[in-house]
Formats: sequence, structure tokens, C-alpha cells
Amino acid sequence: MTDSPAEPRRPSGHSGHSVVDTLSAGEARRIALAAQGFSRRRPADPGVRHLHTAMARMGVLQIDSVNVFARSHYLPLFSRLGVYDPALLERAFLARPTAARSGRYTEYLAHEATFLPVEDWPLWGFRRDAFRAKRGEFWGRTSSARTLGWVRSELRERGPSRPADIRGDAPGGKAGWWEWDDVKHALEYLWRVGEVAIAGRDGFERRYALAEDVVPVDLLGRDLDRATAIGELVRRAARAHGVATAADIADYYRIKDRTAVLGAIDVLVERGELEPVRVRGWERGGRAVPAWRHVDAVLPRRIDATAILTPFDPVVWFRDRALRAFALDYRIEIYTPAAKRRYGYYSLPVLVGDRIAARVDLKADRAAGTLRVQSAWWEPQARPATDLEPIAAELRTAAAWQGLEHVSVSGWGDASAALADVLDGHPERVRRHDVGRTDQVPPGS
Repeated sequence: MTDSPAEPRRPSGHSGHSVVDTLSAGEARRIALAAQGFSRRRPADPGVRHLHTAMARMGVLQIDSVNVFARSHYLPLFSRLGVYDPALLERAFLARPTAARSGRYTEYLAHEATFLPVEDWPLWGFRRDAFRAKRGEFWGRTSSARTLGWVRSELRERGPSRPADIRGDAPGGKAGWWEWDDVKHALEYLWRVGEVAIAGRDGFERRYALAEDVVPVDLLGRDLDRATAIGELVRRAARAHGVATAADIADYYRIKDRTAVLGAIDVLVERGELEPVRVRGWERGGRAVPAWRHVDAVLPRRIDATAILTPFDPVVWFRDRALRAFALDYRIEIYTPAAKRRYGYYSLPVLVGDRIAARVDLKADRAAGTLRVQSAWWEPQARPATDLEPIAAELRTAAAWQGLEHVSVSGWGDASAALADVLDGHPERVRRHDVGRTDQVPPGS
């Protein structure tokens, strides 16, 4: 599927104009999904350039350690590109920079912990300054300052290092001043204030390095002033959302200064980069919530994608927006006792067209070569008669991506039985559980 032609729309007015376009809730969803790349056909053979293109649309890729099915940062690219080789991500995002080649991406707190382009380093000076102001007094104490000095010295001598590498030579003994937590806390502090940068990972473990060993020298010391940086981040967030409220825009890069966000929006409206719109159903207390559409946003006639999303995908990571735009009321249940979980340990929203139609709790059972669907639930906006087949096909695709030969569906969830019936039509690829659930107990059982 290529980008569908945008429906003709009457331009909305800029600041001081009276014309404000009105969008239906479905139009807003299609604009948002197109901005995130879901109006495009998945490539037949995704390569590294496709990863870079998807990353350019998102701007950041949130990192998460949960690995029941696949770690969260692998999933947004799968959702958009389909079956790609995870080694491509590892080479592009996790590989260590060398003397001859700087890494294209590094990590910072651009949302939560995220991958982001290393060229964006100057954008984050205001956040580094804020963290230094918040924690600098503690790290200025004599013992803490000595800790920082020692860690800096170790990184200068060793180059990119894991915390465990540094800990191995840490001073200690009965009269020593070093504790394990100190090295980790020092590295994290130095990372947050920009003296240290992330130089890839070994598996899931970060390698820390002095910033000058990761960030090109022409980017160091060129931090943008706070207002300019926030203005650029607001512009990027608005473009990545397609259509958004001020809260949506602020959350994309976790900018807490609402006054600065609204001021930046006003500037972008005056420049003609954003257009005020109303979205039917986007209301609070019976009143429309102000929203803006980026001028580059397109409105496809339809979205044909089916995709399994991580809870940390930009489409749904802001829970207020997920509820408002997609009627998805989502809470992660990892820390909920098993007997009290409503949907499962780590349920994943499933996009069908422009709707979140279901959620599935997946587990990759590598020993058995099986993708276990531990629960499956319909969302209120589901259309089971037409949604079952594409969801089943996407589960087979997900299994293939993870190198699993079979798909197994438990009996927990109101979509499970129908989904299992559809999947059982493919016995060469599918096995069905005879028991209700694999490793969880449904509420009330």
C-alpha cells in the first residue's frame, strides 16, 4: 500500500483568522497514523535505510527492558516495516562508535530513555542544565565529587565501558569509600548532565563513554538556548503527531513547561506551520479541546495497516491521547498480581485499519518454538467479523519475525476462542493449547 491520496480539505485559519477546520474522530486518527508511517506499504525486504526512515518519522525510539515477546524498542519498527532482521537495529542503534565512524544514534531522556539521533545533541542542553541544577549540589560534596572524578578518569583511560568494567577496579577495603551503587549513580548523573554519553550496548547493558568519544566535536558546546530548543521540539512533536492537542505535543518530548509549549505553538501558527483545528469527540467537560494540525500532515482515505503495537509506541504511549483518539484505556499490568490482572502481564494493542481493535498478551516460548497468545481481548471499537483474519495473519507474521514456528492461543479473553479457531485453519504453522492459559491464572479461577 502506498500513501493514499489526501482528501481535499479547506485550509484552516492561522492566528487572528476566524476559519477553523473541523475533523471527525476518524479523520484525526488517520492523520495521526499517516504521520507515524502507517499509511505506507511495508517493504518487501526491509533494510537499514527503512529503519532510518521510520526513525526519522518517530524522532525517538523508547527503550524498555521487558523481553517476554520482544523488547519494546524492536517493536515500533516491526509494526511499521514488518519482518526485518533485528541485527539491523543492533548494528544501527547499539554498535559502538569507532575512531573512523561516529554512531548515528545515542541515548538520552528525550521521552523516557530513548534512542535518538546523535545530531540532536544540542537540542537537549536545557534538559542537561536542569538536571545539573537539580542534583549538582549533592554531587558537589567532597566524597561525591571524588567519585565523579574517579569515574571520569576511568572512562578517559578505558574508553567505552560497562559499569561492571569500572566496578572491577573500584577502590575499596575496610576504610574504602566506594560502594557499587556509587559507580552506577555517578555514571547516570554524568550521562544526564552531558559529560558522558552512551556508546552502544552489550546485549541490553549500556556502555558509557566520555561525551567527546561519542558525540562529534562540532556538536559539543553548541547547545541551543532553551526557548529555541523547546520551539524545535514542539515543531517536531506536532509533525510526528499530525494532529494533536497541547498536552499531546508536550508529552512527546516530556516538556513540562506548558507556557513554553503554548508559546511555541503560537509561533508555529504565526509561521503557518500549524493550523488550529477542532476534532469531534476531543472534549473535556463538554467543551472542545484545542488542537492543531501540522501543515505537512496528510489525510489518507483509509489506513489498511494491521500492526501489533508496544505500549511505548508513539501512537499510544501518552495514555490520555490513546483514550481520546483511539478509545484505548490502557494500563500496564506487569506489577499487578497475576490473579488481579484484567488483560495479562504485558498486553499489546492491535491496530486494524485506523482502530485499536484488540489487545493480546504475547510470550515467545523459544524452547518450544511457539508464540503463545496468553490472552486476547476485543476492544469496544472492534469488528470481529472482519478483524479476525488480519489479526491472525499479523500473529503469524510476528511469530515468523521472532523465528517461531507455531502460534498457540490460550482460553483467556473474549477474543481467544474465535482467534484460535481462525489460527487452527493453518495446522502447518499453528498449535492450539488444550488448557486455558499457559502460565497465568485468570481472575476468578
